[in-house]
Amino acid sequence: MITNTELEYKGNLYPNHIVDYVRDKDKFYFTTENGVVLEITVIQDRTIRFRYATEHAFQPDFSYAVDPNASRGYSHLDCTENQTEYIIETARLKVLVDKKTLRTQVSDLKGNIINEDELGFHWEENYEYGGNTVKMSKITQNTESFYGMGDKATHSNLKGKRVCNWVTDQYAYGKDQDPLYKAIPFYIGLHNGQSYGIFFDNSFRTDFDFAHERRSTTSFWADGGEMNYYFFYGPEMHKVVKAYTNLTGAPELPPLWAMGYHQSKWSYFPESNVKDIAKQFRDLKIPCDAIYLDIDYMDGFRCFTWDKTRFPDPKRMINELSEDGFKTVVMIDPGIKIDKDYWVYQEAVENDYFCKRADGPRMKGKVWPGECNFPDFTNPEVREWWAELYKEFMAEIGVHAVWNDMNEPAVMEVPTKTAPLDTRHDYDGHPSSHRKAHNVYGMQMVRATYEGVKRYVYPKRPLVITRAAYSGTQRFASTWTGDNVATWEHLWIANVQMQRMCMSGYSFVGSDIGGFAEQPNGELFARWIQLGIFHPFCRVHSSGDHGDQEPWSFGKEITDIVRKFIELRYELLPYLYTMFWRYSKEGTPMLLPIVCYDQEDTQTHFRTDEFIFGEQILVCPIQEPNAKGRRMYIPRGNWYNFWNDEVVEGGKEKWVVADIDKIPLFIKAGAIIPKYPVQQYVGELEIKELVLDVYFAEGAENSTVYEDAGDGYAYENGKYSLRNFKLLGKTNELTIQQFKDGAFITNYETFKIKLHGLPFKIGEVQLDNEKVAIEDVMPNGGNIIIVNKDFTQLRITAK
Repeated sequence: MITNTELEYKGNLYPNHIVDYVRDKDKFYFTTENGVVLEITVIQDRTIRFRYATEHAFQPDFSYAVDPNASRGYSHLDCTENQTEYIIETARLKVLVDKKTLRTQVSDLKGNIINEDELGFHWEENYEYGGNTVKMSKITQNTESFYGMGDKATHSNLKGKRVCNWVTDQYAYGKDQDPLYKAIPFYIGLHNGQSYGIFFDNSFRTDFDFAHERRSTTSFWADGGEMNYYFFYGPEMHKVVKAYTNLTGAPELPPLWAMGYHQSKWSYFPESNVKDIAKQFRDLKIPCDAIYLDIDYMDGFRCFTWDKTRFPDPKRMINELSEDGFKTVVMIDPGIKIDKDYWVYQEAVENDYFCKRADGPRMKGKVWPGECNFPDFTNPEVREWWAELYKEFMAEIGVHAVWNDMNEPAVMEVPTKTAPLDTRHDYDGHPSSHRKAHNVYGMQMVRATYEGVKRYVYPKRPLVITRAAYSGTQRFASTWTGDNVATWEHLWIANVQMQRMCMSGYSFVGSDIGGFAEQPNGELFARWIQLGIFHPFCRVHSSGDHGDQEPWSFGKEITDIVRKFIELRYELLPYLYTMFWRYSKEGTPMLLPIVCYDQEDTQTHFRTDEFIFGEQILVCPIQEPNAKGRRMYIPRGNWYNFWNDEVVEGGKEKWVVADIDKIPLFIKAGAIIPKYPVQQYVGELEIKELVLDVYFAEGAENSTVYEDAGDGYAYENGKYSLRNFKLLGKTNELTIQQFKDGAFITNYETFKIKLHGLPFKIGEVQLDNEKVAIEDVMPNGGNIIIVNKDFTQLRITAK
């Protein structure tokens, strides 16, 4: 073991003993003899920030990741000391700071160690660029597992892995390839039944080693900046994710149509092709809410322009598509073509909005338009200008949503694939090089886009999509996982990436269904659709190089299967919308890996395939060709097979039959699943009745349905409908209680309650404690009951 009395070891420098301690309300400062200062800030009882300075001086405290509206506050805080350490205590945690080495240890109030330093903080002077390479090493606990870290294309459990955060345009990336398009330096640790999270808020390139180099050590480091990380305590994993999401923010509710099925391709042009695609959807009665226009709609790939040969009257076209129920989404990239006759370029040059190199010239790189300059989106003035550029597109032409691509930023024909490291940025008044700004560049671009789109689609809600992201980008945009490949391996990757992103606080996410590069066969496309309808963002997108990839491109059998599953997504829209409401309001991840659903079951710790959609639907995709079913792990509890209502007991593996027209799909016993009728697009039908699929269970289970107008902001002023249902099941009785909140009045007046797995024949029905004639509420017999939507209690008893 290295002792910190050795101030330098293998080029690394270490803190030595503490010589000063100061408390300032929720902040604690510990200073060592050799000029290291540790600032510990208690954000909440479960959330603590650790920040280190060298040479007695902190850098300016600024973060793009932290949500300005993040809640703070604690119920208890105290600090004591003994001969060897300082002890900070909250209502949930104890933090020990060693007086000799500045190492820290976090435990629960019973003394169980949750996380502790190994070497702790150390650093190495960076003589090439200046500043420090900052490092932290932690002890890997026995049986510890690690999760999170964004869109990594690798096994969900990161133990034994080493990963890097440097947002990169990785066309046709492979399994285990790293880095990819996003930098989310947040991970979750799980050991001894307790879970915690660490968010390393540093926008330089960061690396994480999860017991890869040394089995006893987990470490993370950055090429510059500060050692600045947040610690979140669960002990449940979903509470760790919620705490991280509280800090970095959740998005506002998107419009309901954003959760429908979307169709994209590189590229749909000219207008006649776009119209043909739209007509096919309606003729074949395959639901679809949005069609995307890739870069070929532009005039020579110039952003904020239209090719008037291909699209002579975009406003008319968009309006006609809208009348048919289609929203139009357009792509905007960051590279602005160098063209003195191009108005966007002229404005940026006149106002000095482009990034510059260290010695003064504008940073230049080749992208689709050829040579381009790149706006400095870390400059607030540039972001405001960029937001204003959307006025014509959104307010005048009628574009509904915007898709930001290539915003890593991607640069062609250079080995690094991106801007030179000496490129200069404003960084919101904290001037920096691209080394610091690279990982947040795409985030700040999409932030500016979000502000502009929101401003000019008002009073509607915005939808923005981004490829590149840093922690906190979820406040501004949905995302997808970049240029994947039409292979079975990539179907597996997509499944793992969705779960990992949701565990990393970024739930509004999807993949390019069917694969972007190359061409799937019909079987792979059908299996990917079956998975993709259970992802929060549901879009088919392809390069178009190898053939068509619309739902009807693979013959009638596949078309019918694809239609069936897209229809299922539209039926589940109220369930999905409720999931999103929870995510937006509480930070609850929209997909749960089964380890996050039941962390006490060690069988879940290394599972990759199964996940929970929302809180009550278990999904497990088929991920290999010619399969008639698969083995899967059923979490503890009782679950109904969605296709035949067979009840299976969890806590074990099971063979599940699932031919090409089915996916293994289970509903938690006791769940109440809301459904809408199938629509060809959101808003096509006036919902006359809400279906409630009730899955009987003995005991109690809670379910929720959230609804509002589906667009606009009236919900912020109480115009929402929140229905909490409590199911109480007994051998010969079923009771459903409803608790309502909100001032939104739904169009429908009745619930159609479909009872699944009822273990008895119905003898009596009571509604709000009054007996009702069975034929009045069960006009068609069977196990379907129709009741007024405002009931407070429904009791069904056996004959």
